[in-house]
Amino acid sequence: MDWSAILDNAPDLAAGLLVTLRLSLISACTALTFGALLAWALQRGQPWLHAMVRAYIDFVLGLPMLVLIYLLFFILPEYGITLSSPVVGVTALTLYYGPYMGEVLRSAFGGIARGQYEASAALGLRPWETLRHVLLKQALPVALPPSIGLLIGLIKDTALLSVVGVEEFMYAAKQAISTSYAPLEIYLVVALAYWLITLLLDTAAGAVERRLNRHRLART
Repeated sequence: MDWSAILDNAPDLAAGLLVTLRLSLISACTALTFGALLAWALQRGQPWLHAMVRAYIDFVLGLPMLVLIYLLFFILPEYGITLSSPVVGVTALTLYYGPYMGEVLRSAFGGIARGQYEASAALGLRPWETLRHVLLKQALPVALPPSIGLLIGLIKDTALLSVVGVEEFMYAAKQAISTSYAPLEIYLVVALAYWLITLLLDTAAGAVERRLNRHRLART
């Protein structure tokens, strides 16, 4: 094991990991927002909007992530739209994971009985109060596990952005390998880092889910 290759490239690998985490955070927020809009359109939108959103979701769910990245990076400039590599990355992750988040949110909120909304209105609760005190407490335990799974997948898929020059973790690893000629050591570090991130997210999600379930059981 060539530890010097790891130590020499540690700063660049750390910088790449920070880029990955930053892109993941931004993309997760935008995908969640986009997914919420899609879920609303499926639940409350007009029939024509529902049909358009459903067609888009079906299209994206059958599309490899890498194809979407290539479409944004190589095809859009042909029509005069040129995006920087990081913007392509965030846009691709948002467009790809937004529909998945939309399906999760639609399922979570769709499982709440209509009477809950009517009871909240009868009690005089404002929409945001209904969302906070009634809907989220029932929807979060349902939506959290698949949402964490999607977040983990999103973080992993940032590695695909290296193909269009985004200087994230995998890009930094490839650069390190090109100068150190130590692929085994570098890729082991990359694998360990992704595993630790996944483990931390899974552990945190489990703790939050148990707490939410305890609160829900205490209220029943």
